[in-house]
Amino acid sequence: MPEQFSRTQLLYGAEAMEKLAASRVAVFGIGGVGGYVVEALARSGIGALDLIDHDRVCLSNINRQIIATLKTVGEYKVDAAEERIRDINPDCKVRTYKIMFMPDTQDQFDFRDYDYVVDAIDTVTGKLAIIEKAKAASVPVISSMGAGNKLNPAMFEVADLYETSICPLAKVMRRECRKRGIDSLKVVYSKEEPIKPLSSEQSGSPEDAGESSKRRAVPGSAAFVPSAAGLIIAGEVINDLVKSK
Repeated sequence: MPEQFSRTQLLYGAEAMEKLAASRVAVFGIGGVGGYVVEALARSGIGALDLIDHDRVCLSNINRQIIATLKTVGEYKVDAAEERIRDINPDCKVRTYKIMFMPDTQDQFDFRDYDYVVDAIDTVTGKLAIIEKAKAASVPVISSMGAGNKLNPAMFEVADLYETSICPLAKVMRRECRKRGIDSLKVVYSKEEPIKPLSSEQSGSPEDAGESSKRRAVPGSAAFVPSAAGLIIAGEVINDLVKSK
């Protein structure tokens, strides 16, 4: 085991580290949440990572996305994440996909290749497709619920989707998963009531050219909230993989 993971091995032991090195994890969505998932998985010794995101880094990502710096603006997010992984663990096998995961692109992925799947995207249609494919392949999946318009990172919890409350995205996902016969789903969500973001006129913030054109309402976000959700998700993945097989 490379020395950079020796402190982790002190907690988990050599056998567990070998499991992690032999595992392939797919992370769908390399943004505020998913970027921190990737970072923590790479720093935990995961041996193979698939990174799926169609978007490029823009200036407004810098406040919360670990891959976003002035240097990486304009790069594909998956490329920026891959470069960080190479600097952490050159032995990690990385595959990148510059596509938006949706029902019309899902056939490009064989979920049987994965030991774990992370859903960190923000479109309901895409999230449902990821979850259905993971369930059909009998692959563990964890899904991120809403992290935008929140200010308290201590409010995040790990729960089954059907035990969630408060989170508007979780409410929609409960309804849609129930329709599809999905009877359980591990999620990370926050019980914090969403804050209504200020308009650009109220906040004095410049228009978000990188994101406002893609959404009717751009959510507010802080550095310490999506990062907390991403690190919690990574911890669940690592601990589940160590206990598996």
